[in-house]
Amino acid sequence: MQDYYEQKVGDLAPNFRLPSTRGTDVMLKEFKGKDVILYFYPKDDTPGCTAEACNFRDREADITKTGAVVLGISTDSLESHNKFKGKHNLNFPLLSDTTADVVKMYGAWKEKNLYGRRTWGVARTTFWIGPDQRIRKIYKKIDTTRHAEEILADLNEAHRK
Repeated sequence: MQDYYEQKVGDLAPNFRLPSTRGTDVMLKEFKGKDVILYFYPKDDTPGCTAEACNFRDREADITKTGAVVLGISTDSLESHNKFKGKHNLNFPLLSDTTADVVKMYGAWKEKNLYGRRTWGVARTTFWIGPDQRIRKIYKKIDTTRHAEEILADLNEAHRK
């Protein structure tokens, strides 16, 4: 039995307050009126997570031009996030959810099976949250080297309508 809610497109995104690499707590509600790209990733400075973060870094200016903001969340400590951000010159905030409460609220906490060993951890998942704070799209099948381009294309398409 799961101890979290599986979010769906159209749901009101759960608000949260988490410490960030910008030195202050971040709350989702402070971005009301903007699109938010909220991406959950397993671990700082691992190959897939680094590729995804650097892809967002390289596309962050283009994403910002659409009026959206990027926020990354993992269960790593703020100290780990600051090292990761500094090492890879990340230009968006990373949020620390050491208790996994927010990860669970968004349904990104999953049982994993690695070489027959079962563990629980963050499943790579991204939520596009609209200006009305409702979930517009959920990305689960993610190519870490091209994820930001996919999101940018979706944002641009939405703004053309």
